[in-house]
Amino acid sequence: MRLNPILPLALLALLFATAGAQAQAPKPRQIVTIDRVVAVVNSEVITERELSARVDFALRQLREQKAPAPPREVLERQLLERLINDRVQMQHAREIGMRVSDTELDRALVRIAEQNKLTLQQLREVLARDNVSFENFREDIRGEITRSRLRDREVAQKIVVTESEIDTLLKAQQGESGRDEFNLLHILVSVPENASPEQLQARRARAEQALQQLREGADFRQVAAAFSDAPEALQGGQLGWREAERLPSLFLDAVRTMQPGQTSELLRSANGFHILRVNDRRGSVQRMLVQQTRARHILIRTNELVSESEARNRLLALKERLDNKADFAELARARSEDTSASRGGELGWLSPGDTVPEFEQAMNALKPGEISGPVRSPFGWHLIQVQERRTEDMTREGQRMNARQALRERKTDEAYQEWVRQLRDRAYVEQRLDSRS
Repeated sequence: MRLNPILPLALLALLFATAGAQAQAPKPRQIVTIDRVVAVVNSEVITERELSARVDFALRQLREQKAPAPPREVLERQLLERLINDRVQMQHAREIGMRVSDTELDRALVRIAEQNKLTLQQLREVLARDNVSFENFREDIRGEITRSRLRDREVAQKIVVTESEIDTLLKAQQGESGRDEFNLLHILVSVPENASPEQLQARRARAEQALQQLREGADFRQVAAAFSDAPEALQGGQLGWREAERLPSLFLDAVRTMQPGQTSELLRSANGFHILRVNDRRGSVQRMLVQQTRARHILIRTNELVSESEARNRLLALKERLDNKADFAELARARSEDTSASRGGELGWLSPGDTVPEFEQAMNALKPGEISGPVRSPFGWHLIQVQERRTEDMTREGQRMNARQALRERKTDEAYQEWVRQLRDRAYVEQRLDSRS
């Protein structure tokens, strides 16, 4: 914001008159600092006030988790790097025309409140008690949604998992009584792309310093908060439970023979230097029994010509006909606006997660043969009929599905970290933390 230093003459006269009436001798001038710039990212700045708010919030989180906090200046540097990475991603999103509308954002905030068993007003009050501006929180959520969409667009949708990769992973698991899972802690000391030998040496020295502190008995959470550049640093480096096949090969090779409580040596990847600690490990059961539902539906979509109330009223009229013994399949073929209409609305056997949550929740509440009232989903309004249910052994299908998902997540995580690093390296970044007086 550019402040105009020129005051209207009448206001200046009033100020001087007031000052003269209050004191005969002039008082020393006081310099009030509005804000300072702590980093420049391309054409934008990050201010000291913005950084300080992030640091204060992080310190509150660490206190709530009863985790020891690193020195404030250490936390400042870690969070400034994160702010820079976030900023270059948001700039890229604007360049490609990606935006999150206010309507989408409001829906996300309602979901967040509901997940925490709060109303939106109660969420505001909780944030106010923590001295968190609701508007700032709102924009942070907009940023998280945007970065998630960037991850999907720029990385995830380009990831390919082949059937042979799935076969290889499943073959590696054969003969095991269960699939190993690891509860891990993680520290990453990142290395810039095309780092000079001096930079590489400095980053290695930093990672070795972190590892030495751990070997001397330092709390892993505190070391992670002080040294790690990974997203989970402020959560004490907690990666949580990860199935073996969801881990990068580098990590899996390191932890496969480690026992709970053990810490790895330095691990080198394209992103930097890693340290892992195994909190716990266990074998997971492979057999998968799934309750499936065979269902059909009638869908009325909303658009510029069909309002929410009109779509719902159409379905209410169809529901009345169905209650009077009309044929569901015939009505679906004649009135449904879904691709399943030609099949009489048949959706086949559905497993958990095959449909959107609103549809699945309404479907699960029905008994076989029962027809729902109008149900709202992102696709429009539905009438749903459950035809039958069964419990199916999906072990083989589930193994392949889990393997595909695990490989996709592993590849996406690695590719996304690399993409963010390249985006950051291409940006003009000037840090000014050291220049503060």
